[in-house]
Amino acid sequence: MQDSTQHYINGQWVASIDGREMAVENPSTEEKIATITLGGDADADAAVAAAKTAFPGWAATEPEARIDALERLMDIYKERAGEMAEAISHEMGAPIALAQMAQVGAGAGHLKNTIRTAKGFAFERPLGDHAPDDMILYEPVGVCALITPWNWPMNQVMLKVAPALAAGCTMVLKPAEQAPLSAMLLAEMIEAAGFPPGVFNLVNGDGAGVGAHITAHPDVDMVSFTGSTRAGVAITKSAADTVKRVSLELGGKGANIIFADADEKAVTRGVRHCFNNSGQSCNAPTRMLVERSVYDKAIDTARRVTEKTEVGPAEIEGRQIGPVVSETQFNKIQFLIKRGIDEGATLVAGGLGRPDGLNRGHFVRPTIFADVTPEMTIWKEEIFGPVLCITPFDGEDEAIALANDTPYGLTNYVQTTDKSRARRVARQLRSGMVEMNGKPGGAGSPFGGMKQSGNGREGGVWGLEEFLEVKAVSDWG
Repeated sequence: MQDSTQHYINGQWVASIDGREMAVENPSTEEKIATITLGGDADADAAVAAAKTAFPGWAATEPEARIDALERLMDIYKERAGEMAEAISHEMGAPIALAQMAQVGAGAGHLKNTIRTAKGFAFERPLGDHAPDDMILYEPVGVCALITPWNWPMNQVMLKVAPALAAGCTMVLKPAEQAPLSAMLLAEMIEAAGFPPGVFNLVNGDGAGVGAHITAHPDVDMVSFTGSTRAGVAITKSAADTVKRVSLELGGKGANIIFADADEKAVTRGVRHCFNNSGQSCNAPTRMLVERSVYDKAIDTARRVTEKTEVGPAEIEGRQIGPVVSETQFNKIQFLIKRGIDEGATLVAGGLGRPDGLNRGHFVRPTIFADVTPEMTIWKEEIFGPVLCITPFDGEDEAIALANDTPYGLTNYVQTTDKSRARRVARQLRSGMVEMNGKPGGAGSPFGGMKQSGNGREGGVWGLEEFLEVKAVSDWG
């Protein structure tokens, strides 16, 4: 990989102008694996200037030319998938099997879907039969600041970079400083694919530095951010002075409603889904709501699944869950587990500290609390670790009320063999996505939330339109 202390600006790897060095840590070993430079204002300004200069030429290219470049990128991404999996596993702790299949696979899937969407998208279309001389043009929004998190690096980077490129935008990517190596590897791939200089730029940095600077920058036309709700609020305020478009994908506290007639694997599936990626997913089903008649049985099943869940270093082949990303994250999770105990939730499995036999690394014991009530902190706050809260309900209306009792609204889950009930409940859940009976959304399904989970949609035609402006032109014919 390229010297990790450099930024990628205007088609070149360059030394930082005013940055400071930071170590990147392997969360399985707590050892330093690389050094990056957290850029300063001058680095961010250089990247924005390069993107602004490149914008007119890239925006004027035919969609077919942009699609061709994305297809070249797809070929390179596939060739270097092994390197990408290793980078992700080392920087954020995803077990290597998960990194290879899900983490790298998500990036490939989003790139493939963007190409398919762009091929079928009419960038110029008539208004309608009633106004045959009116044309609607879809044009790139401009220079985009893309800010991504560490938990699903290529999933989130590719959900932004690929449609922005397809739309004809230019961009500055600021990946999470905890997990920058995968994004830098992608920058190498973009360079090899032959994208013009300045179209894609990468500046490493933290939120308070590069992140804050580019979100307020007068030459940035759009900010697309995935991360915490707290940071999303700050970005929205920062962008307001220049009336930028802001697309936010924020936190979640998903409810998994399990009715008594759910299939026999519903509880097991829910526990495993919650613990996947060490619980570090904004759309994780972290609140399991169980119909009271099967509540005790569900708790017993959840306990058994949790006790069988293995935890171990990311480099080991297997189905174990790995560490959480950092000491800061580990400490936050420990605090919230203790708060759950102190506030009277029933500790079913797991608890404080590392799992047995793991004395180094940011490993968390997979933990389940039962009898969790809406007044408790662990019901309200996004824990972002392998911690599941279980509570009973007595009827459909109560289940819906409990599920909606959160400021978040990203993903909810429904488990029932009664299709009519499933559809009825799905309509009443205040979330951008509802997954029913363990079946995930199809390729191109829009990803995004309501309320404090954000206002953007990524994936498919919705993800492409996020990066496009609509222009109405009369007397076209």
